[in-house]
Formats: sequence, structure tokens, C-alpha cells
Amino acid sequence: MKFYIGVTDNEWFNFLRSRKPDEVNFWRPGAQNFAALSQGDAFLFKLHAPQNYIAGGGFFFKYTRLPVTMAWKVFQEENGCSTYDQLARKIFSYQNIDRRSSPDPDIGCIILVVPFFFEEADWIPAPRDWSQNIVAGKTYDSESAIGKELWDRVEMNLRRHQIGTQPLKPGMAAEPSPRYGTKHLVDTRLGQGAFRANIIDVYGRRCSVSGEKTLPVLEAAHIKPYASSGPHSTQNGLLLRADLHILLDQGYITVANDYKVEISRRIKEDFENGRDYYKYHGQSLAVLPGNIAEAPGREYLEWHRENVYRG
Repeated sequence: MKFYIGVTDNEWFNFLRSRKPDEVNFWRPGAQNFAALSQGDAFLFKLHAPQNYIAGGGFFFKYTRLPVTMAWKVFQEENGCSTYDQLARKIFSYQNIDRRSSPDPDIGCIILVVPFFFEEADWIPAPRDWSQNIVAGKTYDSESAIGKELWDRVEMNLRRHQIGTQPLKPGMAAEPSPRYGTKHLVDTRLGQGAFRANIIDVYGRRCSVSGEKTLPVLEAAHIKPYASSGPHSTQNGLLLRADLHILLDQGYITVANDYKVEISRRIKEDFENGRDYYKYHGQSLAVLPGNIAEAPGREYLEWHRENVYRG
């Protein structure tokens, strides 16, 4: 089994350890690609010297790039900061660029689910072959001697504290693929931030109804709301322009099983307007995921029409 050890900002770690979130964004100030892991593989946090210890980790969901403002919108405090300004200051400090000339650069987002944070008594020394010259991180394999030695200790901590085996909140399950066994310890599950980032990617950063590409105005929408036990699943999501998201949530628009948009007559009745929206009535969605398995699910579309849509 492969796993990765990432050099971790100590302030980021301590901030998140105190909050124990369901997911985290292990961001990188540049937008270099990250292809070291497959979904469900472990990503471990190694603190900066002099604290040369493995102090926790999480399970890899995906890597994506997002502008700083969107990364804050999507993950908020799960970025390891309490405010957007703190996040931006850290990123601009790392990149050493003028904020006025490049106000919203892309950053790399390594999205981790089911994060875990060991008590200090359980921290594990860095592997004996770890070099202090490593800037970002290093991949290990549990089949190698050093990798097995380290992973055995990590797994002992995980099982001692039942990490990855306790139930998660209702609606957290996103994809039912089993992850227990020799390769993985946990199910791959999405929280709110991972759901949002995933919807942005699977819809190619375009509004599914209008085709709009201006990322700051696009939002990941649940078809069946999370508050009504709708899961954080791609099949329960649409990427929508902000105004269309509001209309979906309030029942003024919906999507049929054949992916054609329906606009309620109530827009005109309630607001004496709506001309800009009726042009979408009867049209097929402008954008669908490339993988049809990630397209809106019939059960969620039908739920929305029966329980939310104003007709």
C-alpha cells in the first residue's frame, strides 16, 4: 500500500487539531500537480523541525486547483485559518508575489477526508531515511521495510482510537465503494467542502444550466438538501450560477429526468418578471459530467420536483 508523508505547517496542524473537522484542505501555495496517491490512500502529516514527528493525517480524496478566494469559499476554516485574510497573507508570503498584481492566484488543494490528529504521546518519529532537505513530502510503500515499520505504528494508532471505523454524520456517505481491508481503512466520504470542489471539477467549471464560466459566481448546489438527508454526492449536485442556485433551492426551477430544465410559472406570478429565466425552459442542461455515473440521479431529481418545485 502506498502512502504519502507531507511536510506540514505547524500552525495549520494545531488550528485544525483544535477543531477536529470532517475534512481538510492541505493546500500548497503553488499550483503544481499532485499525483502521488490514489483515492483512499493515506496522507500523513509530518511537522516542521524541531518537531520531526508524524502527528496525524487523512485519506486522499482528490487534488484540484482553485483560486484563493474560491478555496476559502469552498473550505473556509478547513483551510487551517480562521479568516480569509489570514489564508491570503500566508499564501502571498509563501509565494513572495505582489498581491496587487496577482490578487487571486491558483493554489493546489489536496483534499483529505476523515482527518486524524494523534495525541502528542502517540506522535511517531519521522522515518529513519527522512532527509531534512525534503520540502514538500515523500511517498512510501508499506511493502518496504521502512514503510512497513512506519505504517504498522500508524495503523496501531488508528485502531487504538477507532479512527476510520466510527460512524459519520447522516448524509456524509458519497460513494459506496468499500475501503476496508488490505489496501484502505476507511470509506471514501465527502464533507461539504469536498462536495463543492468535486462538483466544480466534474462540471468543468461551467454552470450546468447557463454554461456560465465565471468561477466566482458559480456554486455547488444540492438537489436534495443536506438538511433533508441529501448526501454530499455528485449525483445529488449541480454547478449553478448563484441566482440559479437560489431559484433551485426555492423551487422556481427544477430538472426533469431527461435533464431538461423546467422554469416555474410562479416566477412571473410572484415577481412580475422572469424573462431572463424562461429562455432556459425546455432546454437540456448546458453541461453534464463527462462520466455519466456522476450525472444527477433520478431519485434526487424526482424528490426535488415532488417536494420543492412550485410547478
